[in-house]
Amino acid sequence: MTEEMRFLPRKAVLSAEEIIRLATLFVDLGVQKIRLTGGEPLVRPDIVDIARGLSNIEGLNELVMTTNGSQLPMLAKPLVEAGVSRINVSLDTLCGDQFAELSRTGDLSKVLAGLDAAIDAGFERIRLNTVLLTGKNDTQIEPLIDYALDKGIDIAFIEEMPMGHITQTNRELSLVPSAQVLETIRRRFKLVAIAGSLTDGPARRYSVEGTSTEVGVISPITDNFCDACNRLRITPDGRLVLCLGHENSLDLRQMLRSDMDSSSLKRAIVAALAYKPERHVFDQPDEPQVVRLMNATGG
Repeated sequence: MTEEMRFLPRKAVLSAEEIIRLATLFVDLGVQKIRLTGGEPLVRPDIVDIARGLSNIEGLNELVMTTNGSQLPMLAKPLVEAGVSRINVSLDTLCGDQFAELSRTGDLSKVLAGLDAAIDAGFERIRLNTVLLTGKNDTQIEPLIDYALDKGIDIAFIEEMPMGHITQTNRELSLVPSAQVLETIRRRFKLVAIAGSLTDGPARRYSVEGTSTEVGVISPITDNFCDACNRLRITPDGRLVLCLGHENSLDLRQMLRSDMDSSSLKRAIVAALAYKPERHVFDQPDEPQVVRLMNATGG
């Protein structure tokens, strides 16, 4: 059954001022990198203003974004000018019909035009994010690698995270393991491992020998990386989500709108971090499911 798209009431969503205030508190607490992600961040009409406000926070080292790319023909250059240094674009296939099916409403030509606009705008790096599903788009590994090489951009293949209503059987049938992806790529290209840094996140990165393109794999199912996770997410309605694999969260919006002072907010955030889960449970069939979809999570 297709999940219905639902939008939050405007008053439930954090304002630009609230987002920038929260981000400033987190930077004060040691956060060095912020990613605007989704859902789709570019649907906000004030997204460029938000990006500009975030990039001006003293102590923030990097502002990056993940998007579906459809609005980049109009917004790529303004985002670079506002301080977004790197951008990830979700692209699961180069087949138009397949893209429309997987994205439900997407127009592949708009995304490809958005990628060209992003290249012209001068982001420091551009990366494709690809989620593979067995029997759907698992034949797209090589076409997408060739596209990334032709454009001089990077690509990461991400194991599907079982969020929403999904059975364990469906999890096993749809999963394309990262090891399988790397094996396919290595049939044609030599991959050289890249040493990671604290801000790289969960991706294992490789350079394609003789090119400027990097290939990454993100393996939440087959290579659990929870022990090194330093990620937090604030949803559009102001919930601090400590792990995408769990439903527990802290309502920061309520605290902001109760006129809590900054010191008290920081103490609440630090106290919440003590409850960051040790690991996710995506691979445990008897554990409670995360029924919150990524398009309803945002951040």
